[in-house]
Amino acid sequence: MALKENDLKWFRPMWRRVAVAVFLALWLGWELFYTRDSFWALLVGAALAYVAWNFFYKFPKEDMENEQVPPSRPADEQDRQDP
Repeated sequence: MALKENDLKWFRPMWRRVAVAVFLALWLGWELFYTRDSFWALLVGAALAYVAWNFFYKFPKEDMENEQVPPSRPADEQDRQDP
């Protein structure tokens, strides 16, 4: 299941994707080692697998062709700012 356009925009910063993954990993550890509830561990583990696949493997890369970068021009004598 692919992410929607609004989701892609919101999760574009890497720190948000990492924060969700860390939260799910901590929750999975809690379920596995403290509560030992296999249902919730399976559910959170599936959510963590989904996040890992969509946020880090299949997440679209930055579109560099959409950015407007001005071409560089050679410096001539009038552009210098020598003291």
